[in-house]
Amino acid sequence: MDVRYEAFCFADPLFFDEPRETPGAAGDLAAGLPRPGPEWTVEHRGIWRSLRPTGQEIPAQGWKIHVSAGLDNAAGVLARVHQYCVKRRVAYKHLRSRAILISRNSKYAPREGSGKLVTIYPESEDALGRILHDLSAELEGEHGAYILSDLRYREGPLYVRYGGFAEQWTEHAGTRVLAIRHPDGTLVPDRREPSFYTPDWVPIPPCLSDSLAARKNGAGFPYRVTGSLHFSNGGGVYLAERGADRKTVVLKEARPHAGLDRDGADAVTRLNHEREVLERLADVPGIPRVYEQFTVWEHHYLAMEHLPGIALSSWLARHYPLTSGSRAEGDLAAYRERALAVLAQVERVLADIHRHGIVFGDLHGKNILVDERDRVSLIDFELAVDADSGDRPGLGAPGFRAPADRHGFEIDEHALAALRLWLFLPLVMLLELAPSKLRGIADFAQQRFDLPDGYADRVVSVLAPRTNPPAATHTALDEPRPDWSLVRKQIAEGILASATPDRLDRLFPGDIEQFRSGGAGFGVGAAGVLHSLHVAGAGRYPEYEQWLLAAVRRQPPSRPGFFDGSHGIAYVLEEFGYAAEADELLAASQSLADQTTDHGLESGLAGIGLTRLHFATSRGDNEFGRQALDIALRLATAFETAEPPGRFARAGLLSGWSGPALLFLRLYEHTGEPSWLTLADRVLARDLEECAPASDGSLQVRDGTLRTLPYAAIGSAGILLVAEQVARRLPESTVAQSLPGLRAACRGEFVIHPGLLYGRCGLAAALSFADEPDREAIDLHLSRLSWHGVPYHGGLAFPGNQLLRLSTDVSTGSAGVLRTLAALLDRAELLPFLGSAPSPHTSGR
Repeated sequence: MDVRYEAFCFADPLFFDEPRETPGAAGDLAAGLPRPGPEWTVEHRGIWRSLRPTGQEIPAQGWKIHVSAGLDNAAGVLARVHQYCVKRRVAYKHLRSRAILISRNSKYAPREGSGKLVTIYPESEDALGRILHDLSAELEGEHGAYILSDLRYREGPLYVRYGGFAEQWTEHAGTRVLAIRHPDGTLVPDRREPSFYTPDWVPIPPCLSDSLAARKNGAGFPYRVTGSLHFSNGGGVYLAERGADRKTVVLKEARPHAGLDRDGADAVTRLNHEREVLERLADVPGIPRVYEQFTVWEHHYLAMEHLPGIALSSWLARHYPLTSGSRAEGDLAAYRERALAVLAQVERVLADIHRHGIVFGDLHGKNILVDERDRVSLIDFELAVDADSGDRPGLGAPGFRAPADRHGFEIDEHALAALRLWLFLPLVMLLELAPSKLRGIADFAQQRFDLPDGYADRVVSVLAPRTNPPAATHTALDEPRPDWSLVRKQIAEGILASATPDRLDRLFPGDIEQFRSGGAGFGVGAAGVLHSLHVAGAGRYPEYEQWLLAAVRRQPPSRPGFFDGSHGIAYVLEEFGYAAEADELLAASQSLADQTTDHGLESGLAGIGLTRLHFATSRGDNEFGRQALDIALRLATAFETAEPPGRFARAGLLSGWSGPALLFLRLYEHTGEPSWLTLADRVLARDLEECAPASDGSLQVRDGTLRTLPYAAIGSAGILLVAEQVARRLPESTVAQSLPGLRAACRGEFVIHPGLLYGRCGLAAALSFADEPDREAIDLHLSRLSWHGVPYHGGLAFPGNQLLRLSTDVSTGSAGVLRTLAALLDRAELLPFLGSAPSPHTSGR
């Protein structure tokens, strides 16, 4: 579970979104503020409302002041800050609504942005000191979440850090990031991390010297932290040694006024509650014992017993047999018996908890530990409630949290039933979005794992909604032999039904990356969706093309990449006949392209070079060809000095060296120069260095120490898409020898996501690029798309990453599925520059 996605689920029940609309005067934080007058410029920028004196030039960077507040005092704090800033003509911005404030302070919101209600932009260091002095007196006694990225001023809700005022961008670690300017004139990353940092050339102003000294001279910590287990906006969980006897313990940290749940309770409230619950359960085996609770530097800590084992979610990833391409029936039977034994232990521990009159309230795969002998423990009791209190947990894990009509022990019974299903088909997160999927998923799990009679019925009887049961949602994908032309028509209809041309930030809903890179791009934005509809034969939509043109003019892309920036948009504009607009976009992003050092296809030089080479070919323009050649030479030089593989994966089509290999391969085809083909083979071998063999003979990309990845964006499928084409020309190469292992990685029966770049469609498409495609495996992938297909406004839609909301984009959603079907069934190009599979896949048409 990527916890970032939870924060984008508050605003809309179907699509990822930011909480933008102000829910009436009661939720509008500006509703009670007096108007600043005509000499002020007021703008709404996403979640912020910005105010600045008209005509006043704000510095590009400097010391900024952040003001923190809680839910209970936010309106009052904002009113006093507003009055102060307007009176003294100081530019500032504030969050627009109470809903946004809750979202940004929720448990799984980004920690670096937590606590910030207001940002003030002093004109100078003198102004900084004056504003801090004045407002600290004005806001004395007010509270708010500690802003981790900043230095606190005195004891109140004021915090400071050095950073950018105006938007400036540069590249860091392959990503476009906000920047500040070094004294030598270069742009460097404006570090926005959950810890205070000052650039080495920036001296601390005298007005902050006492605050810095107080931070350095904070109280000593009674434990030696040896590792981190988990972070959230509410605090962290750490392994530590107790100073007295060096005993290993687990420390749970809670930050005041941060990590809010749906009821507004903060992390400290939940930590105090967890200690009380654990003390009541002290005699229950499989529950951690409490050692002590203490406070250091306003943060609260609970020291607990360290229980052995790994999270059940990690146990599942390690042992689940349907991710293997072998699918041996003996493996399924062995897994079934182990999983049922684990479930029986969970049920026994839960029964002991219930005998104490307590509802656990947060049963899911990360809160269950399994040791080397498959013995079970339960952890994380912060959401537990008394069974007879009528209370319900204020948070919960998607797919496991009980609906509002469940109370008392029913809350745990619901989560246990979800666990019974999840261990055999880990798709329960999808059921909150599409509850009608329950029956089919449960029946499949029972049949595929030969579970005891009545297993699926038992699960369904608990998980099925009691009120407003969902109507049956049989789709064209559920037919034994789907009519693929009808499926594709319904996908296109679903995409078009989701369009929001009245919004300025996005046209089609997609992944949360839209809110970072913008809603116009190829990977998660309008350009990719419109292009996908076109290549799949679903037509052109001039009114939406005009939306795209207007969006680019209104807010030019801040990145030059293909999937996340200007080059992908320019490619689509060129394809649609907007040559002048494409040229204008490329010219405007030339300086960004010149600064780029990332080698990848998503954001970097590979995508930029392939776009320029495409323009050279389509237009017969030698200048674009020269630019592509220059970029390829830059990549070749970068490869010779590239760092060795790191701990976390980048290998694959988007971020790995497979992207540059594709550029080198296309240059070989364009020029006939053999050295480009040789180089393509060499850089692909670099991606293969990040792969590891699995027990089923597959070759998958390592990501950390516990998991491997088979996907197209990052993983085996992405390497395979290019390796098949290189090996066809160099059949004796190292890359050619890797093909069986890479293909095996794409045959797993279970894939959690349906999409093209991070899911099942990418695996199916990669298999189709072989000279003799694995028809059985491709057909299996196509048949399993029915797990994820969701009816939407008469069409068909698919969930994006994390299965929490629907997505229409190329990278994670319906547009990528549509492209895959067009590639498999009609030999359409899967993605720009990849070419087509050698032969069409016609089985099941």
